[in-house]
Amino acid sequence: MKTTKIDIEGVYVFETPRYKDNRGTFTVSFNLKEFRESTNFYADFVQDNLSISKKGVLRGLHYQVKNPQGKLVKVVKGSVQDVIVDLRQRSPTFGKHFSIILSSKNNLSLWIPPGFAHGFLSLSEGTQFFYKVTNDYSPENERALIWNDPELKIGWKINNPIISEKDIEGKFFKECEKYV
Repeated sequence: MKTTKIDIEGVYVFETPRYKDNRGTFTVSFNLKEFRESTNFYADFVQDNLSISKKGVLRGLHYQVKNPQGKLVKVVKGSVQDVIVDLRQRSPTFGKHFSIILSSKNNLSLWIPPGFAHGFLSLSEGTQFFYKVTNDYSPENERALIWNDPELKIGWKINNPIISEKDIEGKFFKECEKYV
């Protein structure tokens, strides 16, 4: 597994090798030992999730104010523009965002530590987005950061996404709850 540390504190991109022969392909999509050696993060993953989205669906930017979730995200089919925003007030990268294309072709995974808002835009029809989380889903603690906040200047690859009512009502960065 090739690990790349990006310029936002605690965030990593993983490239897992894909082995191909006349029978098909094989990939080790997650290895706990290698993950911990790369990230120095030792919480347990408590749940795996799979989201299937139409092209043009934007989900996020979501976060939990209590019991924040770390997420290891990967695209199984299709492609997404994946975006994170650092909401950790004591972080040297507080308020910074990062965007990456994850696809079934490039076989990349993104590690997002607790304390980030996270969202993705489906760039293809029937995108299958798989992710592991480090904490239980807590609907009463879930919040949404508005996807098109002009202060953040996120370069989304769409102008008119398909979004949920909850995401339409997301807060601007200056209004959202941050982590201490």
